[in-house]
Amino acid sequence: MGDFTQKSVVKSAVRKLTAPIADYTTFSSIIQDIIENNPWGCTPYESAGVAKPAVEKSKEAYAASIVYENTEAKQIGAIPVRGPTMAAVNTTVTQITGNAAITTAMGSGVSASRDSSEDTFSCTLKCHATSGELYSVIFKRDSITLSSYENDAIRTALESWADTVAVLA
Repeated sequence: MGDFTQKSVVKSAVRKLTAPIADYTTFSSIIQDIIENNPWGCTPYESAGVAKPAVEKSKEAYAASIVYENTEAKQIGAIPVRGPTMAAVNTTVTQITGNAAITTAMGSGVSASRDSSEDTFSCTLKCHATSGELYSVIFKRDSITLSSYENDAIRTALESWADTVAVLA
């Protein structure tokens, strides 16, 4: 039988943030700045005859939590909300918290509110290095993960950039 022979060394690295990103607006502005200003010096490329940008979003996920509290401020229920965009999540939260039938079903004297400290958001960016290497950078509220890279210069560039963004400490 033949043996498998290693062809490459694909790496992954995680940076845990000292404090979660405060809110979606801050998160969104970081992602938008990367796409618009390309701080890692990525290059456009072609795949299957289709022109691709240097950096592009490949996946996004957003979630919020609606909590129901009784008159003693004790949580008696919760509804998680997930959506393809934060706008979709926000609209859904507004619809649910404004729905008297749902609130009434939770019990007498119950109130509904959003616990924004439980909001989650993530965005995966697909990036093309000048060396031709494709890699991903996954941003979450509390971490950044660099995956599928081989060249350590990619990690070094990402670390150097993240060091200049205060909320990514």
